[in-house]
Amino acid sequence: MNALRQFYLEIPVVTRAYTTVCVFTTLAVHLDLVSPLQLYFNPTLIVRKFQIWRLATTFLYFGTIGISFFFNMVFTYRYCRMLEDGSFRGRSSDFVMMFIFGGVLMTFFGIFVNLLFLGQAFTLMLVYVWSRRNPLVPMNFFGMLNFQAPYLPWVLLCCSMILGNTVWVDIIGMGVGHIYYVLEDVYPTLSNGYRLIKTPYFLKRLFNEHIERNYQAPVEDRPGGFPWGGEGEPLLPEQNDAVGQPDPAEQRAPAEQ
Repeated sequence: MNALRQFYLEIPVVTRAYTTVCVFTTLAVHLDLVSPLQLYFNPTLIVRKFQIWRLATTFLYFGTIGISFFFNMVFTYRYCRMLEDGSFRGRSSDFVMMFIFGGVLMTFFGIFVNLLFLGQAFTLMLVYVWSRRNPLVPMNFFGMLNFQAPYLPWVLLCCSMILGNTVWVDIIGMGVGHIYYVLEDVYPTLSNGYRLIKTPYFLKRLFNEHIERNYQAPVEDRPGGFPWGGEGEPLLPEQNDAVGQPDPAEQRAPAEQ
């Protein structure tokens, strides 16, 4: 229990808070403490009944407990943590601002496509931003398909189409992730560009941040894909068929932020 508690407390604060709330929300529904009908995104109830909490709970419920929920939680935890430990290291307030920016845009787009829960779209946003900031990380899918990290969101989109799931969730997540990436990583580098997404001062004070602006996480701390061993640990032979696993021979290739 002490080891588990230590592991939990070592998780970066934003990742720890978000994944914990997602798990407890799903458990609350599983135990019939709340109903999904009280959580889903409904603009009419938000505006007319002032059920403001739906703006948040639509991102917290990932469906009934099962294999799909487990996969979603692992994806969410892995890419959320890799972003917070990597390009957002020492900048948790900026990471929270990314959450707010993405949540607002997804809520807006969700009005037009009639989606009830946006948690999976939020996960795809995290995956997309991570993949664009780590373009040289090699990925491996079921030991058959090799590709670079920027193609990972598209592979997941194809998987959703093959499984017959609605693709609007993936499209919204990838679209919002691309908008954030352009505004935060591309536009400021142009000759007349500047950062359009400003983090409020109160958020920086809340996290009492010491910003390491030149920090770059080593590649072994930013592995790509879906569950394999610990971060930076070599894969065992029997793990070579893991879903979304990076190519062991190239795992330590340099990655760009």
